[in-house]
Amino acid sequence: MDPTRLLTHTLRAHPAGQAVARVLAAALEAVDPRAAVLRFLRREGERLWVGERAYDLAAIRRIWVVGAGKAGYPMAQAAADVLGGRIGGGLVIVNEGYAPPQRNLRGIEVVEAGHPLPDERGAQATRRMAALLEGAGAGDLVLCLLSGGGSALLTAPAPGVSLADVQALTARLLACGASIAEINTLRKHIDLVKGGGLARWAAPADVAALILSDVVGDPLDVIASGPCVPDPSTYADGFEVLRRYELLAEVPAAIRSRLEAGLRGETPETPKPGDGLFERVQNVVVASNYQAAQAGLAQARREGWDALLLTTSLQGEARQAGRMLAAVARQAALTGEPVARPGCIVAGGETTVTLRGDGLGGRNQELALAAALDLAGLEGTLLAALATDGGDGPTDAAGAVVSGETAPRARAAGLDAQEHLARNDAYHFFAPLGDLLLPGPTQTNVNDLAFIFVL
Repeated sequence: MDPTRLLTHTLRAHPAGQAVARVLAAALEAVDPRAAVLRFLRREGERLWVGERAYDLAAIRRIWVVGAGKAGYPMAQAAADVLGGRIGGGLVIVNEGYAPPQRNLRGIEVVEAGHPLPDERGAQATRRMAALLEGAGAGDLVLCLLSGGGSALLTAPAPGVSLADVQALTARLLACGASIAEINTLRKHIDLVKGGGLARWAAPADVAALILSDVVGDPLDVIASGPCVPDPSTYADGFEVLRRYELLAEVPAAIRSRLEAGLRGETPETPKPGDGLFERVQNVVVASNYQAAQAGLAQARREGWDALLLTTSLQGEARQAGRMLAAVARQAALTGEPVARPGCIVAGGETTVTLRGDGLGGRNQELALAAALDLAGLEGTLLAALATDGGDGPTDAAGAVVSGETAPRARAAGLDAQEHLARNDAYHFFAPLGDLLLPGPTQTNVNDLAFIFVL
């Protein structure tokens, strides 16, 4: 990652701005998907190593490569580099705009589909993937490449549920502030590929899944809705999510009917822990938010700064998280705790936004805007919040950078920070100030990172 792609107005104007950009870039470089896969997938003669498990290539008839997610293309590149002519066929689904014009990688076809709302392209590609895996049998190996965004890109609505039903449910869940675990609990019970479904399609072949984690704590059943792992959640859990967010009357009738049928035992549950289906399945996390955060810390120390990891479990409403991080920044600036100047504090995770207005933004931009209000007037302090995939919400920005001067500078430009926050309109607050982070798609995705700098 070229650090200059991360420079904003505030960073260009700050004496340490270039160094700050290098810290952010180091965090992103550490979770480069191609390099991450190559750390866990290697070939030694007739032995193929996936993590700590070796497969005898002489005993494997065919190798299939499938997958979905924002990091799908570079992950597929790595698989093609290692496997070469041993690939019998493959299909990987990535976000629109995330694949180059030449998309065939030694037998692995790469197709684009919609995100965060699933679309017909994704549904068609998933049907093709299911047909491909029908040809996998005993003695075959299915290599599955999964990363953030996989839940939307890999979609196979259950019987009686339409793609439009899934789209409507997804839109409501994204707007109500539900966590990714809650959203994926519902997805797993209205979709045939999720919650162990892909492993079921691939049986009786062996399955090895390489996973780029975009979920706090790296729970395998939540990342990309767990297509290759047992599902501990139930129809009752999904129904409870709808009740919790008062969505029972709003969701499509077909989805409510499927959940109710599941509650009555009329529709089979997803495969659960202990199911023999997973005896031939291996899941390996190849990169995570923690890894990115640690790389950012290491670069901060190379810059000569005191550095501290606050958490990689940051969750909750983005605006509340922003205020909390601003409080940590103020504490550090005024007391030297928990880091002394010059210092860097890193927090990772994934917050949520409950939509109250008609503005444009994303959780990282909203976090930064809330923090800017509480940082007003504080000297020598910066806060950068970014989505590691390069896209924050439905925008082309990854996040934003703020300082103690942001709110006063905005007022001078006729921008009301409180009003923009109330309307969930952080994008149109930061764009005129030149403080949006605009690195473009990074082709990785390990959640979000927030950096506090006291300089």
